Amino acid sequence: MASHIVGYPRMGPKRELKFALESFWDGKSSAEDLKKVAADLRASIWKQMADAGIKYIPSNTFSYYDQVLDATATLGAVPPRYGWTGGEIGFDTYFSMARGNATVPAMEMTKWFDTNYHFIVPELGPEVKFTYASHKAVEEYKEAKALGVETVPVLIGPVSYLLLSKPAKGVEKTFSLLSLLPKVLAVYKEVIADLKAAGATWIQFDEPTLVLDLDAHKLQAFTDAYAELAPVLSGLNVLIETYFADIPSETYKTLTSLNGVTAYGFDLVRGTQTIDLIKGGFPSGKYLFAGVVDGRNIWANDLAGSLSTLHALEGIVGKDKLVVSTSCSLLHTAVDLVNETKLDDEIKSWLAFAAQKVVEVNALAHALAGHKNEAFFSANAAAQASRKSSPRVTNEAVQKAAAALKGSDHRRATNISARLDAQQKKLNLPILPTTTIGSFPQTPELRRVRREFKAGKISEEEYVTSIKEEIRKVVELQEELDIDVLVHGEPERNDMVEYFGEQLSGFAFTVNGWVQSYGSRCVKPPIIYGDVSRPKPMTVFWSSAAQSMTKRPMKGMLTGPVTILNWSFVRNDQPRSETTYQIALAIKDEVEDLEKAGINVIQIDEAALREGLPLRKSEQAHYLDWAVHAFRITNVGVQDTTQIHTHMCYSNFNDIIHSIIDMDADVITIENSRSDEKLLSVFREGVKYGAGIGPGVYDIHSPRIPPTEEIADRINKMLAVLEKNILWVNPDCGLKTRKYTEVKPALTNMVAAAKLIRNELAK
Repeated sequence: MASHIVGYPRMGPKRELKFALESFWDGKSSAEDLKKVAADLRASIWKQMADAGIKYIPSNTFSYYDQVLDATATLGAVPPRYGWTGGEIGFDTYFSMARGNATVPAMEMTKWFDTNYHFIVPELGPEVKFTYASHKAVEEYKEAKALGVETVPVLIGPVSYLLLSKPAKGVEKTFSLLSLLPKVLAVYKEVIADLKAAGATWIQFDEPTLVLDLDAHKLQAFTDAYAELAPVLSGLNVLIETYFADIPSETYKTLTSLNGVTAYGFDLVRGTQTIDLIKGGFPSGKYLFAGVVDGRNIWANDLAGSLSTLHALEGIVGKDKLVVSTSCSLLHTAVDLVNETKLDDEIKSWLAFAAQKVVEVNALAHALAGHKNEAFFSANAAAQASRKSSPRVTNEAVQKAAAALKGSDHRRATNISARLDAQQKKLNLPILPTTTIGSFPQTPELRRVRREFKAGKISEEEYVTSIKEEIRKVVELQEELDIDVLVHGEPERNDMVEYFGEQLSGFAFTVNGWVQSYGSRCVKPPIIYGDVSRPKPMTVFWSSAAQSMTKRPMKGMLTGPVTILNWSFVRNDQPRSETTYQIALAIKDEVEDLEKAGINVIQIDEAALREGLPLRKSEQAHYLDWAVHAFRITNVGVQDTTQIHTHMCYSNFNDIIHSIIDMDADVITIENSRSDEKLLSVFREGVKYGAGIGPGVYDIHSPRIPPTEEIADRINKMLAVLEKNILWVNPDCGLKTRKYTEVKPALTNMVAAAKLIRNELAK
């Protein structure tokens, strides 16, 4: 019985790629140094899977930044502003597209479906001259082969690539991206021919857009594309891989009828209803790659349950045509549980990271073939039973409090207009008030202080003194820049979700459970294993200290319940909504304590609210209902004069704008600049927004410093669709990943632009 892995984490067990990338970007190491680290990581990944007995091992899932950007490079679809003149695309052009450079901005970055991974959005139009400009796929296949490992090269499918793209600036928004399919397929044919010539026998096309609600025109594009590719694919085994949700029934019919396709991969963890479609009919002689091991969470697989599912599928597709697989790429989970030295044995027994999931896949394949490892299955069953019965998972008081929430929709008693009037009387802010999103640069010295405190090398008193001094510097800088509503810079926090999780019950933490978010940016999601509550205040001490240093309003900075949920590894033994309501109650207690401490502006970030939106439209209303409700719970008890902010970033918000309004926040700051200000289009189309709003005026994920005139131009575009009395001026997101040499001039220009427009409005 065969086994398969859809994809694997790239960063390395100790984030080796992250540090190599940042060293290269900072000019401290060469391109050859970076390539050596990458080659070593790839070799260790392939060897690990081969040693574990995996038959279908992926290649070309490694990336220096993002797999969609890799596809853009392969197709030579480089926007003209990067000055690429042809030939093999090198690091200069590649990283300029990803990060921008001193003269031009980066390409748009947005969330990969409903995950916290970000991809670089292709910018396409009728003038794009597609050309085979990166030979990465065939080079990595050959590299693995030279190491004695036969792999399955993985490509982003041609139709999904186009459906995930956007019209380039200056191209009509109505332009049909699918009209580019013939040009794109011409390059795909060259890539496939190269892979065949190199000896590849299988090829995997990732077509994740097949789980979306697609109309007949889009479904026809899949039929046309694979019919066109069929001649060049002849002699190859072709796997179409899907993930993240169920396949709609019409799509299933289209997919299983595609010309020249040998195998179909399905997510059977998040797409359990797909099993019914398979039972209703599966094409004879084709392979089913059954994704029964969860690629998006860290819980150990219920091996007995998965084996039962596989036995049922075996009866439909045949023993020799069933392949055990992961539900999606393991990119979305942590790398190796072996590196976790601080998790207690009980919780550790409940978990499986990427390395352990590889072993689970192979164990299931062996069991299906009649070679069941009884000891491995018994230990797994014992761990499953332990998790169900452990007293540390359940807190009856928390469950009762969460259940009691369902009788109200938790809205503040006064409408938004009256609240904004009351807040303005108290805060006395100018028109177009300036603020930042929360974090300031995390310097090496600051990281050293936190690290030494955690290791017990400095006392709590020394730690508090150091953090207060850092807050003082950030406050003084903001006053010097003349920013209106200040933040304390979050020097005590390495990560916004981890920081809160460490202070809430029901959470566990890893040492090396890092997951890539984008580029070199990694996050370490907390593990929610039990009922959640707040034992004591979490931020009041630091916010109060910061407010004592200035007469200007100081924002209290919290992470919202839906974002804590979506940026954690969440328990899978109760509905996600139940866990969210528990977190909302904990944040509500914190909000009310901040208000009592004299904090008049409180930001409750819901950066990931859009990210959790189900991929199928039929499931979206239910999610938005409980997600928005959870946010309102957090601040329903505050006074009218307390201004509640929220922040959202790097997603397409236009389709949920009415839910954003329903959150009833006083002010929302929201990503806008990197996405070509597409957020503003919703207001041009007539949506009325009465609360305060700060669409970001510059992209913080690029080292580029925007000039004052450019920011002023952005503000004027906003004023064309938004009232001046509700508009705020702020960056797209927090500043923790930037350097002070970038932050100071960028904020200087931002404040100057706000003042320039204020003066023009006054005239």
